[in-house]
Amino acid sequence: MASGRQANRELTEVLNKLWQLDTNRLKPGTDYKISLQGKAGHVAQGSNNARDRACAPLFAYVDEGKLKNIATFARFINLLDNYEMSTGVSETVTSEELQENRLFIDAIMETELMKYAHNYLVKKGQSPADRGQFKKQLYDIWFRLYHRGKSDSCGFEHVFVGETKYGNEIMGLHNWVQFYLQEKHGHVDYKGYKARDNKDTPDEDDHPVGSSFIGVSPEFEVALFTIIFLMSTEKMMSVVVKVDEYVLELVVYRHGRAIGTSYPKLLSSNNRDL
Repeated sequence: MASGRQANRELTEVLNKLWQLDTNRLKPGTDYKISLQGKAGHVAQGSNNARDRACAPLFAYVDEGKLKNIATFARFINLLDNYEMSTGVSETVTSEELQENRLFIDAIMETELMKYAHNYLVKKGQSPADRGQFKKQLYDIWFRLYHRGKSDSCGFEHVFVGETKYGNEIMGLHNWVQFYLQEKHGHVDYKGYKARDNKDTPDEDDHPVGSSFIGVSPEFEVALFTIIFLMSTEKMMSVVVKVDEYVLELVVYRHGRAIGTSYPKLLSSNNRDL
């Protein structure tokens, strides 16, 4: 797979198709508004203290009606309270929660986006053609529990829900809906955007910001990170792609046959720094 700044042509083509098929994606400035404010200050390694360069929340507005009325978002939000964010605390998974996991996979598999991802993976010999077997593969990749530190975890929990360490240090949480909900309830405090220099400073209508996509549907993230995960057997996979106007580095960590974590890095947008 490509590394450095050379975009992987095949995956760029595939992911742009996923982008086009993401009809559930929310529109910046209409369905949600973010306020980037100041650039976050440097945080020394091992420190949790950062100068707050944002007096207001990141999300100024989100159309919660759309989140409730779009099936994949609604099913996704139902899952978020099924996981214990504190590391070292064992998960208790109920039969109702297992059913909610399956209903979420059922919902995303009804979208044209996931059907395209499935067909691509079948052609590449990475997934079974049978839809039921592919759903099981998705379940194992995202929801199968594995041992992380002192407790059990899963890819969905680390990527989409987030986990807290020592009560205040958040790990994972690369999903914009969960960040919005946690920010709304006062559980996270946005301190400003992160950028290496002025060349990759995000715009407020950018979909990728920092290590998260903003506005995209949950099926978009599941599809693209599943594809990258299955196209390599390396413990850490990193690929550069150009999706719409964004140049991204997509990172996936493997934990056996499951995803350990995954996230995007915005390298440039609006054709800057190309």
